[in-house]
Order: sequence, then structure tokens, then C-alpha cells
Amino acid sequence: MYTLSELEKKQVGLRLPKYLVDDMDEFTKEFSINRTDIIVEAIKSYIQEQKENLFYNNFDKSCTEARNIIDGKLEETSLRELINEYKDNSDS
Repeated sequence: MYTLSELEKKQVGLRLPKYLVDDMDEFTKEFSINRTDIIVEAIKSYIQEQKENLFYNNFDKSCTEARNIIDGKLEETSLRELINEYKDNSDS
């Protein structure tokens, strides 16, 4: 859920290829919506897709790593060891 301030609208300018604007305009007439609605929905859809890709890619990496640990190809590491390793690397 978004806060009211996050839902506040902000004007941005962009330049689009003419063919995209023409396609948008066809949709605005056919479906009685405006350009802003089309652009907002397209951006929301794109961002959601990218977030899902990141999630599934990270999940896939985690599964591969877990499989390698189970198969004995990787050494099992505790959370405490990972935290200490992170702290050691960030101090450098």
C-alpha cells in the first residue's frame, strides 16, 4: 500500500517515437482512456516484470547453491560466518 504522498502525481516529460504515440492514440480512441493511463500501466507492468525477474534469478541462484551444498560441492556456511565475512570486507 502506498502513502498519500507516494500517490501524489508528478509531471515528467518524455519523448517517444512517433509510431508509439500513434499506437497509443489508437488505443485512447478505442478504449476511451488517456495517454497517461497507458504509459502508467506500461511502466508499472515493466517494473513488476523486472522485480519478478530479479526475485526468480536470485531464488534460482539460492537453489543452485543449496543443491551444491547438499551435493558436497560447496562448504556449508552459517549465517554468523556470513555476517562476519561481510563486516570484514566492509571494513577494508
